[in-house]
Amino acid sequence: MTREIKVKICLMGEGEVGKTSLIKRFVLEMFDDKYLATLGTKVTKKVLDMRSSDLNANITMMIWDIMGQKGFRLLLKEAYFYGANAGLLISDCTRRKTLDDLEEWIGSIREIAGNIPMVVLANKSDLVKHAEFGEAELKEFAKAHDMACFMTSAKTGDNVDEAFEKLARILVEKTGR
Repeated sequence: MTREIKVKICLMGEGEVGKTSLIKRFVLEMFDDKYLATLGTKVTKKVLDMRSSDLNANITMMIWDIMGQKGFRLLLKEAYFYGANAGLLISDCTRRKTLDDLEEWIGSIREIAGNIPMVVLANKSDLVKHAEFGEAELKEFAKAHDMACFMTSAKTGDNVDEAFEKLARILVEKTGR
């Protein structure tokens, strides 16, 4: 019998790291390089069939995207993070500060949702010439927080599905096979 699991996943990271673009790539399999700031929050749904030799579940992911600006997230963080089952921490590898800023995001979500599973991403890996940090720094950050990590590109699709699927697998395993 296939288990049905529904989860709330919050995307976190500063403005312009590519949160909305990652969702579009994962859910709609498309990329648009026109930047439109997220105003408020947006929820997108995707169902993953997690049946394999070791798993048997359908996981409905309610993916929450929030505006990255500090003042706004301080205002809405309780409502945004309340009931979250997992998080994706997004940084932009062309801006080192966005990786460092994830510390604050981790503190905020854990304050409201507890010690939920999270995966950390360095997006825009296709812009290697402009990178301010790479996979080694990302792995170091992830290891310090006991998280999986991925270098992703919403533009090319590199590792986007893998990152969301890793988080889904963690959640399915956490709730029992």
